Amino acid sequence: MNSPLIQLLVLAGIAVFLVLRLKNVLGTREGFEQPPASKETTTRTARPELEVIEGGPDLDITDHVAEDSNAATALAKMKRVEQSFQVTDFLQGARGAYEMIVMGYEDGNLSEIQQFLSEEIYESFVDGVAAREDRGLTIEAQFMGVREIKLMDATFNDETREAELTIRFVAELTSAVRDKGGDIIEGSLSEVKQQKDTWVFARTMGVNDPNWLLVSTDV
Repeated sequence: MNSPLIQLLVLAGIAVFLVLRLKNVLGTREGFEQPPASKETTTRTARPELEVIEGGPDLDITDHVAEDSNAATALAKMKRVEQSFQVTDFLQGARGAYEMIVMGYEDGNLSEIQQFLSEEIYESFVDGVAAREDRGLTIEAQFMGVREIKLMDATFNDETREAELTIRFVAELTSAVRDKGGDIIEGSLSEVKQQKDTWVFARTMGVNDPNWLLVSTDV
């Protein structure tokens, strides 16, 4: 087997690994599962929106938002459209996705995360990376971990089935900006700083594509 073919196979294997890793973070399903037939309305109580579990509200919802909130209603609608959706699982995935996206931007490796960004966010990332490259700047960063993650809001469009989840992240990392000569002109490699972000992820529920897209970083 010649050398170019071996290199091609190795690169293909790496690409598949990266795609699967990111899909495990932002995509929690392989395909659409039809929701079960609706029960008779006579079995519903005063708060049908949250009664995914018979006999009481869905703790997967009320552990993260107030039971009587609009966000709770939106989450319950998402679950009715797509039974496999779990808020807790999503937040666990979002924790890992946050690190991958932050570091992808810091390192300038946007191709690895492009499919999980909306077109608008991707273009803004491209502009940001290009601007610092034009100035000969590079970023050296180390992600220390997400210290806090919280679901701030949830919305669901009944007509389009588009869901949006607003997530608050508090993370710690070291970050330094180097100039063309390699000198640090901003930040520190030894001082851990706290970074706070509020991001919005969106997805159309009940379709084959399981991936949530980052649609806003400016909330």
